[in-house]
Amino acid sequence: MQRKDGERLVKEKKKKQKKKSFVTTGKRKTAVARVHIKEGRGRVAINSKPLKLWGNEVLRLWIKEPIVLAGDAVEGLNISVNVRGGGLAGQAEAVRVAIARGLVRFLKDKKLRERYIAYNRNLLVYDSRRTEPHKPSRSRKGARRHKQRSKR
Repeated sequence: MQRKDGERLVKEKKKKQKKKSFVTTGKRKTAVARVHIKEGRGRVAINSKPLKLWGNEVLRLWIKEPIVLAGDAVEGLNISVNVRGGGLAGQAEAVRVAIARGLVRFLKDKKLRERYIAYNRNLLVYDSRRTEPHKPSRSRKGARRHKQRSKR
C-alpha cells in the first residue's frame, strides 16, 4: 500500500507474523533424519514423498507412533523430513526419534514427553548400539566366527 505524504509516496510495509517452526534431528545407526515442523494442514512428508507412499506398512506404523501418541495437537502441523544414510529400518527409527523430539520441543508439553518415555524411551533418547567390527582373518564370516575345531 502506498499513501501520499506531502509530495512523496511512502510505502507502508505490512508486518508479517513469523510462523513458529522447529528443526530437530534423530539418529539411528548410520541414518540421520532432519525434521522441520511448522504450522500447516497436518501433512507428513519424508524426502518430499507423502508418508503413505514411503517404505512399507510396518515402517509407516513405526513413524506414526509419535504422531498418534501426540493426539489432536498434531493435526495443525506440517512435518517435513529429510533422511539420509543407513537402511530402511534405521531410517524409519531415525525419523520417529526426530519427529518425537520435534513435537515435544514445538508443543512444549511435559505430559507429552512423559507419555513418550512411558511408551518407549527410545522415542526421545539416542540408541548407541552398533554392529561389532569384524576381526582380521575371518572378517567375511562375522565378528566372532571361528573355524570349527574338533576336540577328539
